Amino acid sequence: MPDNSTSELGQAIQEVSEKASLLVREEIELAKTEMTEKVTKLIKGAVVGIVAGIFAVFGLIYLLHSFAWLIYDLLASDSPWLGYLIIAVLLFLFGGLAGFLAARNLKRGSPPTPQRAIEEAQLIKETVTQSHPAPQVPAATAPARPEVKS
Repeated sequence: MPDNSTSELGQAIQEVSEKASLLVREEIELAKTEMTEKVTKLIKGAVVGIVAGIFAVFGLIYLLHSFAWLIYDLLASDSPWLGYLIIAVLLFLFGGLAGFLAARNLKRGSPPTPQRAIEEAQLIKETVTQSHPAPQVPAATAPARPEVKS
């Protein structure tokens, strides 16, 4: 006589396994759908941002053009090129200043190695590889470690 409880238990385990498998597949499908929606929104946002940037650049060009004509009118000269020359010199000065600041910041940040983390790792390695433990320094006299800013 077959044992019905074992058969029912086997069916229950098989049913739970099938439901779990179905649940995992549905969760994966939901994740794919969510990621597709988010990527689509990000792409749309990036495209709109690029278009806004293009309009801003053209607006800047016309603004600079207007400033050149304003300088021409203020100087009351017969040559409009003088206004454009003054604007060009100002742009080169601002560009040079920005380039200088960029080079200075790049020099400060290079090479991009985590010096404090490397020093801490070397200290830990030395502590671990010593044959005897290092003497404990009371907290009041221990040197303060610099805080790492993120």
